[in-house]
Amino acid sequence: MEVTREIYWNIGRGVALPMYGIFALAAFVFLYGFYRRFAVYRQGKALNRFDSLGTRISFLLKNVFAQMRVLRQPGPGFSHAFFFWSFGILFIGTLLVMAQVDFTQPVLGLAFLKGTFYKMFSLALDVAGFISLLALGVLLVRRFILKPEGLETVGDDYVIHALLFAILVTGFIAEGVRMAATELRTDPALALFSPVGMLIGKLFITMTSENLSSVHKMLWWAHFLMAMSFIAIIPFTKLRHIFITSANYLFVDLAPKGSLATINLEDEGITQFGAAKIADLTWKDIFDADACTSCKRCQDRCPAYATGKPLSPMKIVKQIGDTAFLNPGADLPEAIGADALWACTTCRACQETCPAAVEHVNKIIEMRRNLTLMEGLFPGDEARTAANNIEVNGNPFGFAFAERGKWAVGLDVKIMQQDSDVDVLYFVGCYASFDKRNRDIARSFVKICNAANIRVGILGKEEKCCGEPVRKMGNEYLYQTMAVANIEVIKGYGVKKIVTTCPHCFNTLGRDYRDLGLELTVEHTSTFVAGLISANRLRLKPEPFEFTYHDSCYLGRYRDIISEPRAVLKAAGGQIMEMEQSGYGSFCCGAGGGRILAEEKTGTRINMARVKMAAATHAPLLVSNCPFCLTMIEDGIKTSDLEGKLKALDLTEIVAARIGG
Repeated sequence: MEVTREIYWNIGRGVALPMYGIFALAAFVFLYGFYRRFAVYRQGKALNRFDSLGTRISFLLKNVFAQMRVLRQPGPGFSHAFFFWSFGILFIGTLLVMAQVDFTQPVLGLAFLKGTFYKMFSLALDVAGFISLLALGVLLVRRFILKPEGLETVGDDYVIHALLFAILVTGFIAEGVRMAATELRTDPALALFSPVGMLIGKLFITMTSENLSSVHKMLWWAHFLMAMSFIAIIPFTKLRHIFITSANYLFVDLAPKGSLATINLEDEGITQFGAAKIADLTWKDIFDADACTSCKRCQDRCPAYATGKPLSPMKIVKQIGDTAFLNPGADLPEAIGADALWACTTCRACQETCPAAVEHVNKIIEMRRNLTLMEGLFPGDEARTAANNIEVNGNPFGFAFAERGKWAVGLDVKIMQQDSDVDVLYFVGCYASFDKRNRDIARSFVKICNAANIRVGILGKEEKCCGEPVRKMGNEYLYQTMAVANIEVIKGYGVKKIVTTCPHCFNTLGRDYRDLGLELTVEHTSTFVAGLISANRLRLKPEPFEFTYHDSCYLGRYRDIISEPRAVLKAAGGQIMEMEQSGYGSFCCGAGGGRILAEEKTGTRINMARVKMAAATHAPLLVSNCPFCLTMIEDGIKTSDLEGKLKALDLTEIVAARIGG
């Protein structure tokens, strides 16, 4: 006779009816709870997140079952993943028991939980249960004993941890009691395939059969009722993330990273710009609040939060959820706080690290749009002045249009208005056009093009600010005014390719302008120069130097340009000394999100925090790839008393200085 066990030992087949009755009640509470939440999600505006289903399903499967985004954070990420996998095995085991007892055996006369399969089944469940307990214990110690800074613990956490722990423990003890009355007495060899249950069972081996039966029955029902309670409370506690976060992977934004909704400013039917109320957000924005697990990864990676600003991406998402469920008619920016909204640098570090695929940045920009377009607010008078200068003079400094191209006097560069027969149009940007220090970047780029025999042209006085800083501050109207003017000029010259040294211009012209009709190749100098080197169009004379590299948020996280700048600097003779926070985990310089136009008035300065990270590498040179970053870094060096110890250069300057060979 093949080895197996009696499934409902000591409980009896008569348990099926009350058991399924209780399950039906738990399922009803479960469905009702989610039904009520779905009604709240529907307060948000429509948004299509059901396109490209194949891609979405693939993303969901990888992140639910492989826990890919969760595993980005060692420690708690591993504990969560192992708990998920092991608890999943226990759930599958329960389904197999139900399948045999309630379907295959009574209907088909087929029992598959026997023989070698039963042994492996029993061993797998025992090991999975032990790993679940171990992983849960690690998570419990982290949350309730170690208490990492910023990790908020609420009533839900106590209930969930206690219930899960009780379910696992009662399951093991019930198994041990059963084994003390059965396998340990009749088939000790079979007991070896339930090692944890066997060890527990030995604690009860001296009890009488009657006592074992009573204790087992009590534990079995306690275990079952707690399991049903677990199902019932899911929609009402953080446990809902089991389903909501999984679904959030299906609803992930497939648009290019950093894409913003372009408002149709000519639509006279629009009476509200940006988000003032919950109803002004999308259903996905509300859904995100439920998907959020409050793991604080976004908060830990936020440069504003790290430097004492009143911004926590995690709290903003939770505040949106609280407002949606408790007070949907409230003024949303007021509930969150304007200072928190203005503090965001739109660096996307929060979204890059979020294991739940929550979309933080666009929510903030939508609320900024309301503050700017509807309330006429700015983060400060200096930002208002810069916006006015952009509107009047096409640049935030207030210089005349005629001044924009003066940096190029005497250089081998064409002014498009005079000669548009060029290979590339160099969109210079405001900082490289007007800022004395950043003009060296523009001159270096022209030198590189000259060395590679590339005919380069600029718009000169016809170029205006790309509009990115004011757009990220929420001023969509001013952004579109600048964008339409630039697009009209560019199209007029039949330009085929644009190269820019500014990542903000790069993203705006290459992605955002497409919504307004500009569809042509736009490239950043980092990949442009890398291409010239690999094609042997640009030859360098390497000179050894040590450096650390600052990844611009708008190149790295927004455009996945990580390796190319490093390859260029290596070709120039550089040896990199990486900062602890680099690549996709880079720490922002503090200029993004329009913050380049505004003063930091709370906390410590973000650029100071960044240059201290660079100084910790002991590299004498900090290389960046963005005019905004260079400005912030050099200011940070001065205010951190690092002058003479750390120097800042742009990649183009290093390449231009090593042309030859």
